[in-house]
Order: sequence, then structure tokens, then C-alpha cells
Amino acid sequence: MTTPDVLWTPTNARAEQSQLAQYQRWLKQTTGAEFADYNALWNWSTTDLDGFWTSICDFFELKFSQKATKVLGRRQMPGAEWFPGAKLNWAENILSKGLETPEKQALIIESETTGRSELSWKELTDQVSSLANHLRAMGVGQGDRVAAVLPNTECAIIACLATTSLGAIWSLCAPDMGKVAILDRFRQIEPKVMIYQDRYKHGGKWIDKSQEISEVVAGLSTLAHQVAVSTEGNPSSELDSRGKSTSTDWQSLLKTPADLTFTQVDFDHPLWIVYSSGTTGNPKPIVHGHGGILLEGSKQSLHLDLNPDSRFCWLTSSGWVMWNVQLVALGQGATVMLYDRAPNYPDLLDIWRRVADEKITYFGAGAAFFSACAKAAIQPGAQFDFAELTSLGSTGSPMTSDGYAWIYGAVKQDLWLAPISGGTDFCGAFVGGNVMMPVRAGEMQARALGNAVRAFDPEGNELIDEVGELVCTEPLPSMPLFLWGDEDGSRLHESYFDTYPGIWRHGDWISINAEGGSVIYGRSDATINRRGLRLGSSEIYQAVEALEEIQDSLVVDLEFLGKASFMPLFVVLTEPGKLDDALREKIKMAIRNAVSARFVPDDIVEIKDVPRTLSGKKLEVPVKKLLLGGDPSKIVNRDSMVNPSSFDPFMVYAETRNLN
Repeated sequence: MTTPDVLWTPTNARAEQSQLAQYQRWLKQTTGAEFADYNALWNWSTTDLDGFWTSICDFFELKFSQKATKVLGRRQMPGAEWFPGAKLNWAENILSKGLETPEKQALIIESETTGRSELSWKELTDQVSSLANHLRAMGVGQGDRVAAVLPNTECAIIACLATTSLGAIWSLCAPDMGKVAILDRFRQIEPKVMIYQDRYKHGGKWIDKSQEISEVVAGLSTLAHQVAVSTEGNPSSELDSRGKSTSTDWQSLLKTPADLTFTQVDFDHPLWIVYSSGTTGNPKPIVHGHGGILLEGSKQSLHLDLNPDSRFCWLTSSGWVMWNVQLVALGQGATVMLYDRAPNYPDLLDIWRRVADEKITYFGAGAAFFSACAKAAIQPGAQFDFAELTSLGSTGSPMTSDGYAWIYGAVKQDLWLAPISGGTDFCGAFVGGNVMMPVRAGEMQARALGNAVRAFDPEGNELIDEVGELVCTEPLPSMPLFLWGDEDGSRLHESYFDTYPGIWRHGDWISINAEGGSVIYGRSDATINRRGLRLGSSEIYQAVEALEEIQDSLVVDLEFLGKASFMPLFVVLTEPGKLDDALREKIKMAIRNAVSARFVPDDIVEIKDVPRTLSGKKLEVPVKKLLLGGDPSKIVNRDSMVNPSSFDPFMVYAETRNLN
């Protein structure tokens, strides 16, 4: 196999000043452990789990109010028991480093709705303490759920930290999500308080979500309190029968700072609930724990090379797991720029301009954003001074060699480019960067420390330099504690462990070379991945099949390395032959309103029958493999289908659309 071209090599100074180099020197000084190269370090980290995760706690000086009796009570998947007996609070650890420099910038907010603002560490902590006390007065305590529909601004950061400081459980949705998608998430977790912003500006236009938010509130019977973030003098859309607001104004909850106390909880006490949809049923409500997220985030900061001098920005929606990574940066005492704007308004140079103006040192975005910049032939490096920008990250979808070339040609030559790949499911990265190593075109540099990542064939054999299923063969502290409402653990098992017993299957195609470099090729399952945001096909079916004109449907996402993401929707009509432009637009509008505009299909095609197994399951993965160029005779056993001939139209579609 041809070795990819080297695009960047760190100077000795850059490598030796990195957090990863400091960690390795610390390991040698404190434990005597020394490793010949990164692969040797990685091998140790994935075999001596006790030694490695203890070192993360000690190197980062993580705050525990009570030490654990051991590192691993049970070493199994699912059901690993981490740090039994330990007590801590995640929010306390996130705020601790910044409080050493109270007047330094903690947050810079670049918002279309409210303009530019900033908060020092003292101001951030004061507002967190004030909100926490008000939430406590509302009856929010350990284990209660606080849900929010907020954009990527300081409000979401403050609310998350205040909620979790109490030992309550945080859950966040983006305002651009449809009401059905939000309700499908929040109904499952029965929140006590909901915080929302129902108006915001995007792309130069005001977006009014007040009606949708009212319907969300009406659909959550467990709500005891609502908090509204006002915009341009509109504090709330919720009024009682006398015309009086039923919501508390957000700003009124931030004006009474007090001593910030942190409820000490078990290592595996629930921290937040995030959502990663499967192909059937409601979105999966994934519960992560205080300790696991703290350890994984601290470890990931080695691969992001973050420290208190970093100025960090990731272009993200509040509905994407990369929103949470901003808190990883805060946890290292870094300054974080929150970008709440349309990245293509007034043009694609907007965020690049702000990266330069705010002297950002680390900028990250979805690969689709960089691809859009390349297609638009913009040259940010020729127009802005990126003297402070030293690191650039990418994720969400595979980045091709062409993407690497555009960044080094159009942004900056002396730049560490470190694409990562992981997931909402464990709130981390399986593969990512190592600033001490060269950057090769189209390749992610290293498997993350502590993450026993491998490529498997269908029989469970490890593959080198071949595309296989991405698996993790050892437990991680940040793997889900459980799925909310999954009493017997069956849904958790089905989601991650039913293919290879006792081994996590992530749902991505990956190839890994002998040196540990890797390439992600796209999703290996039927999950929809649009510009980094994942959604289960069931949510699209719910919106589409509610229309009286649609009898049945099937959707696939044809994301794959080197190909533009393409999502066709196939529909069976109640009245065959009636698919016209008006019905296509009606279908798109149903998806926009119920789910999100991000998941509007690229093509809508009429079919006579959805391919199904004998048990009635839609054959999404075989259709996806076929449309990506798979051999029809090998990807599906027609004897196992209730309607074998239904597969034929997809073969014709693949040929006529030239998708292969």
C-alpha cells in the first residue's frame, strides 16, 4: 500500500512543548515508565487500564472528595465498574483551572442574535452560582433532569454547569430541531425544568420558534418550571389565562451570585443525557457519568494539545456532541469562543475572520464545512492573519486528501491538522491527533490513548490495512452507564454489543495501518449522518409516513470517503404514480417541521415496495451497500426476504444515478 505524502512535521520545540510530551515526561519521573514510541505508549494504555487511568487522574490533578477503592471493579462490556467508592463533581473540575485566573477571558460569544460579548472566569462562575441557587430553590436536586433548547451561547454553558453542580442531570437540544424530534427526546427523560430561547437570528433572518416551543412545553407533563431567554424584549411565549408569563426570565436568575457549592456524587452518577438515534424506535437517551466524562475529556485534551493558554473554537450546533468538547477546553482553563452564527453569512469567510480577530489557536469544524470552503475556492490564509492559529481539527464525516490539500494550500502551511473520529455514544474520539507526529494526507494520526480500537472482519478477526468494522475491545470510563428507560439493558446491548459479544461495535468503517494511522470511510450501519449530526432513520419515517399520501418509505445515507454525502428517500405511495413536485415539497416540509432542515433528502423516488426481511424489518443496510457499489448477490440473501423482487428497482437506480 502506498504511504500517503507527509504534509506537516512538528518542529522539535512544538513536539516537546506539547501536553502529550509533558505527560510522557511526567510518567517517566513519577512511575519510571518510558516508551520507545507512541505505539508502545498506546499499547500500555489499552492493556494496563488501572495504571493508565490512574495516571490521567494524577497528571491532571483531578479533584476527588473521596478516593476510589480500586480503578476497575468489573472489567467487562457492557457493565464495567469504574472507580467504585469515588466521589467528585464534574462541574467543579471544569471550573477549577479557570478560577486560578479569575479576570482572564473564559468565554467569547459571537452571536447573530446578541452580538459579541465575553465573560471572565469570575463572571462565568458568578452566573453559574446564581443560577444553581435559583434551580435549587425551584426544587432541583440530585438526579432531577433539566432540559434545554438553546443555541451555542453562554446560556447553554452556564445552565449545564449550574445543573450538574447540583448533581442534577443535563440534557440539551438545538433550537433548529423540530418539535417532534425535541419531544421524542425530552418526553423519555421527564424533565422538571426546561430552559429555552424561542427566537434567534440566523443567516440575517429572525427565526420564531415560539409556537413549537409552546407545543413542546405542553407535551412535557413533568415540567414544574420554565425559564425563557429573552431576545429583543420578548421574555417568553408562554402566557397563562390572564396573560401573565408562566416562564421565569433568564436574566433574573443570574444577578445574585453566591458561594458555589458542588454536590459530591458517585463516579458513575448520571451527568447528562445525549441522544444518538438508532434505526428503530425513539432516539437513544444515552446517560454518561460525572467521572467517566471527566476522565475521557481530560485524556482527549492530550490529543487536542490544549492548555490554559489555548484559545479554542469549534464550529458546532448545540445539538452536536462537539458542543460538549467546548467544555473539555474550558476544563483545561482555555478561553473558548462560542460561535452562534450562520457560517456562510454574509459569506464563508465570516468565521475565518473571527478566528483571526480573536487570535484563536485551535479551530475545528465538520469536514463538510471545509469541503464547502474548498468548493467556493476561498483563500482565508491570503486575507487574514493566522499567526496565532497553530492547530486545526475536523470531524463529522471523513476528510479526503483533497480536504487536507485545501487546508495546507488555502489556510496555512505551518499548521497541525488533526481530524478526529468518535461519537456521541461515548462522548469522545477513538482516533485523532498526536502533535508529536507528522501529518499524512487523508490519514488520522493515531488511536487515542486508552481506546483499544481495531478493525474487524465479520467473523471478528483483526484487519490491518483493510476496511473493517470499527470496534473497541476494552471498556472506557465514558461508555454509556445505561440508556434511559432501558430497564433490562437490552437496547444498550443491541446498539453496541450484539455483533461481537463483549466488544463495542461503533457503526463506522475504518482501516488501520501497522503504525496506527487510520482512515474512516463512513457509517457501516443505517444511521443517517448529515454534516456530522446523526439521526435514526425512524425519525424520518415518523415524519414522512404520517402523510396520508405515503404508505411506506426507506431512506439511506450514502456517505463514504471521497464521495459527497447523498441521501435518497424512497417512498411507496397510497396512490401509485402521484409523486409530483408538490408532493415532494410536502414531504420535505414534513421533515423540516418534525425533524430538521438538515435531514431533507437529496432525492425522492417512488417505489412499489420496501424491501423487508421475513420478520418485516426494512433492509436499509443491504440497500445502502448496494448503492455504494456492493455486489447484489453477496449483500442480501433473497430467500430471507418477504418480497425478493423489491430489490431490483434499487439496482436500476444505482445504475441510472451512477452512484457507484
